[in-house]
Amino acid sequence: MTVELGRVESGLTEAEEIALQRDYRNRVKEYDQIDSDLKASRAFQRIYWVCLLGAMALSCLLGYTVVVGLWQTKPVFVRYVGLVVVVGLVAAMGWLLLANRKTVVARAGELRNALQDRQTAAAGLPLDSSSGLRIYREASLDLIAQYRKSANNNRRIHNFFQLVIITGSIATSTLTAMNEGSNLALRIITSTLSALVGISAGVTGYFKFRERGYNLQSTADDIEKHYNASQFMLDDYAGSDGAPLSEGERLRRFAGFVERLKEEQRKRELQLEQSSSSSDERAG
Repeated sequence: MTVELGRVESGLTEAEEIALQRDYRNRVKEYDQIDSDLKASRAFQRIYWVCLLGAMALSCLLGYTVVVGLWQTKPVFVRYVGLVVVVGLVAAMGWLLLANRKTVVARAGELRNALQDRQTAAAGLPLDSSSGLRIYREASLDLIAQYRKSANNNRRIHNFFQLVIITGSIATSTLTAMNEGSNLALRIITSTLSALVGISAGVTGYFKFRERGYNLQSTADDIEKHYNASQFMLDDYAGSDGAPLSEGERLRRFAGFVERLKEEQRKRELQLEQSSSSSDERAG
């Protein structure tokens, strides 16, 4: 009899449901930690690649100067030891890159295992209980952060290409006015800038970074508005006839709004893809 009273609407006892929630939170924490470590390892890998390429370029330049004898007036120590140091730097960067690659592969495997553990823990949570809906509402904060991060990335890319277009157009016009046709270097620079401006304009027109960023930002703002409204019982979550909605009803209504907003965002993305494809076909 006591067990029946201690059970929630999902068929689990309250203690069992709390244990499942605790296990799920631990799995999420482990997943986030491994994901953060993997991102850091990949960032170091990119840094190692840049250092390796720079060291290789320096070693080629130093080797060229040694071969052609441009440093004949320098001491032997400065002439050859500099090349040895740079070659050693190349070897060190290559070794670090190889070692870090193994770390990235290992952490990627750990991330997949952590994701499976998190999904298994989530599968044990009762979906028909208020706790499952609360977890869904809190998970929407991650969705908001993801959308806003993507929106910021799209805005940065759009602003970069717009900066290239504006500065490139002004520089091209200025160089064209300065050059009377006799300076070959200015003609090459002007042609390069014109091509860069045209490529930037084509990329921004095809991929529509500004529209993508605007749509993602709008969706994130709408989800955040519903999150706050469901928490403080505002607008659609206030109830009717002076009777406030229950927590379960507010959480279900919030989940419905979020799923609808996600579907609308996917449709907008598809529309942008179709418009880009149709524009490309017409240009062809």
